Amino acid sequence: MFGILTPAQVQKSIADGGFKPNIRLTNLSTAYFQAEDDFVATKLFPRVPVQLSSAGYYQFSKADLARDNMRRKPQFGKVPPMPMGTDEDTYHCKVDQLILGIDQIQALNYQRTNAPGVADPRQAKVRTAAEQAKLHLDILFADNFFKSGVWTEEYTGKADVPSGKQFWQFDNDNSDPVRIFDNLSLELKRNGRRRPNKLGLGAETFRALKNNGAILERIKYSGSSANPATVTEKVLAELFGVKEVAVLESTYNKAALGQDADMDFVCDPKGALLLYATDAPAIDEPSAGYVFTWDMLGDGSPMPITQYPGESGTHSEFIEALCAPDMKICCQDMAVYLSDCVG
Repeated sequence: MFGILTPAQVQKSIADGGFKPNIRLTNLSTAYFQAEDDFVATKLFPRVPVQLSSAGYYQFSKADLARDNMRRKPQFGKVPPMPMGTDEDTYHCKVDQLILGIDQIQALNYQRTNAPGVADPRQAKVRTAAEQAKLHLDILFADNFFKSGVWTEEYTGKADVPSGKQFWQFDNDNSDPVRIFDNLSLELKRNGRRRPNKLGLGAETFRALKNNGAILERIKYSGSSANPATVTEKVLAELFGVKEVAVLESTYNKAALGQDADMDFVCDPKGALLLYATDAPAIDEPSAGYVFTWDMLGDGSPMPITQYPGESGTHSEFIEALCAPDMKICCQDMAVYLSDCVG
C-alpha cells in the first residue's frame, strides 16, 4: 500500500535534482490511470490539479448569491455594493508513495520465455502501481464521500413503513425508486440551486434497482423479443434524470498482511449517493465535492513514476509511484446519501 511522504520532502528532492521522473513510464501510468474500469473515485467528482500542496480556497455565501440584490437607483445617487460573504477552507495534499521491486535475474528468465507482457518488466510494475493508485483513491473516496455520517442530508431505507427521512428499501414490493429520486432531486435543486447530475450506486443497490418491480413496469414495453428490456446504468440515468449513473464495484482485500484474503467491496454495497458535480472546475463554480491533486511535475500528471537501481550486487531495480490527493466536500447541500437501500 501507499506510504506517506511530506510535500516538503518531495519539494526538496525536486530542488536538489534527486527526483527525476521517468517520462515514458509516467506517461504509461497516466494511460493506465485513465482507463475505464471498475474504479470510480475520479468519475463522480472532478479532479483539480493544484500547483501548491496546501492552500486555501473560497466558499461564497449561498445566502448572498441567491438573494435579489438589485435595487432601484436613486436620482443623483447610487445603491450600496452587493454584500458577498465568503468562507475560506483549506486543502492539504499529502504525498502517498508506493515502491515496487524488480529482480533482474528473475525478470531475465521470464523474458526468455517470450510470454505475452514480459518483454519489459517495468511496464508490468507500472500497471500494478496504477491499479494500486486507483484502489487507494477509491478507498479514500469511500471514507470521505460514500458512507453514512459525512453528508448533512441522509436518508435511510426501511423494510417497514417509512417516516421522516426514510424510504422503502429498493428490494421491497412497495418501493418506487423513481419517485424517491424525483423528490430528492427537487429538494437538492431547491436548496443547492443545482439539479443533481450524477448518481453513485453500491453493488447491491444496483442489483436491487435492476430487479425492482416499479422500474421493470416502467420499461417493460421498451424492448422487443430480439432485444428484451433490461435495466442498465444508462436506463437508470434516464429514469432518474441524471447525466451519469456509476456502479461502485471495486473490491479490495481487507485482511492484514500475512492473513488469508478477505475480499469485500470498497464502497458500501447498500449505499447510494445522489449529487451535483461540475464538469468545469473553477474558483466560483459550485460542486458537491472536489478531488484536489498536487501537480508535482507541473504537467498535470496524476502519478509521477521514478526508476532507480538497487544496491550494487543485488541485481535489482525499483519503480516508485507518487500521488498526492485530498478529497473535500465543498457544498453539503448539493448531495444526499442513502444508506441501507437494500434489506
